Amino acid sequence: MKKLAIMVAAHKAYEFPADEGYLPVQVGRAIAPAALPFAGDDSGENISDLNRSFCELTGLYWMWKNVRAEAYGLSHYRRHFRPLGEGVEVAGQRVATSAELSGLLARHDIVLSRPRNYWIESVRKHYQNAHNGEDLVALERVIRERSPEYLHAFDETLSRTRVSLYNMFVMREAHFDAYCRWLFDILFEMRKRIAWQEYGPYQGRVFGFLGERLLNVWTLHNIPVERVAYLPVVNLEGEDLVEKAKGLLKRKLTGVKPA
Repeated sequence: MKKLAIMVAAHKAYEFPADEGYLPVQVGRAIAPAALPFAGDDSGENISDLNRSFCELTGLYWMWKNVRAEAYGLSHYRRHFRPLGEGVEVAGQRVATSAELSGLLARHDIVLSRPRNYWIESVRKHYQNAHNGEDLVALERVIRERSPEYLHAFDETLSRTRVSLYNMFVMREAHFDAYCRWLFDILFEMRKRIAWQEYGPYQGRVFGFLGERLLNVWTLHNIPVERVAYLPVVNLEGEDLVEKAKGLLKRKLTGVKPA
């Protein structure tokens, strides 16, 4: 059994951390043109064919059902947690080692990406401006029906201006199992409630987008604030935050959303 299994969600060949704790996984392999030379999310119990709407969460589901470890994590082929110390080099940048991330779990229950602050709008308003706002209404109904004890955390998460993104985390097995049970119960029910099949390529990734918010909801409800560690994210291909801010303002002012 692995001490820590960090799934690296990927849909193309890439450079991955040379660290035994990292596990590259081709997400959506069941519907991909070709198999890549590393593990895929289409073996064992899986939802690989839902990748267009679930994004990296098909890999998360596969890891939950098929990989045994003492702790689990999720990163992306181009997004990783920034190292606390020297780290390991990937594509010319340093990312956290599995040993560093395991060490954080000695003092914390979960590691998340450092929250992004939208400053001028709440998480709820940001989602409404960027995506289908009615999906949040449906999500609240599902939570009210299936996990009403999470309603306060749901409302508080959406009323804030800061949110951890990318579905990235590290947590021990007991929390991981509880989180996945809760998350996929809600998302599978949401598939029945919204017209996701009618969405365009970008908005069609709806369950990945909702999952990002739900990870924050689950954490707020279950983990004391002092037991949560936040790490910056290294984007191996760079990220233009100015352009992102311009996009946020444009959507807010014009109401035009990406398809």
